[in-house]
Amino acid sequence: MFTINIYLRFALIVGGILGGIALWSFFGFWYGFPFLLIGVFMLAGYLMLGTIMSTNMLLSQSRFQEAEERLKLTFFPKILLVGYKGVYLMTHGALALQKKDFATGEKWLKQALDAGLPSDNERGAAMLQLAMIAASKNNKVAAQNHLNDIKKLNITEGMLKDQVKELEKQLKQMGQAMNPSMLGMMGRGGFRAGGGKRRQPKMR
Repeated sequence: MFTINIYLRFALIVGGILGGIALWSFFGFWYGFPFLLIGVFMLAGYLMLGTIMSTNMLLSQSRFQEAEERLKLTFFPKILLVGYKGVYLMTHGALALQKKDFATGEKWLKQALDAGLPSDNERGAAMLQLAMIAASKNNKVAAQNHLNDIKKLNITEGMLKDQVKELEKQLKQMGQAMNPSMLGMMGRGGFRAGGGKRRQPKMR
């Protein structure tokens, strides 16, 4: 998916709005209108979508530090579109899990589910990671509850389906804490929140 470099977007916002106002002041409204339109359009896109898509592009390339810095450039997460607000929170969770900070990751993932995610694939991915965290704590009941919730969803992503089957297999064999290697699976290259090689979900 085509994305505009975030710094270019910022430049277009500032240059478009300020340049448009200056032209309007000196030469009249219609001289400044095209520049104002570009600036306002770029600003609206940034406020609604933040830097989520470009962040997930960096995640898909395993550029985790850059992805974390890019996500910080979403300065107004509270006014993101509803589905994107959830993906923003889920992306924070994925970054935390990649650093093996499971407590923080769990917090972000729960917030993402509460905020709302745009499709069953995103909801399933968040629940799967929560189930893995629960299993790592040897809490089979919570892990199984998450798995049961996942099964109610319409999951279409092949990779995610395989991960669910693997979790189900491990829960059936669970006599001790889940293999910790599964916990970082999504952060290292598995199913990602709204990014990677998968098609961006349609927003409702």
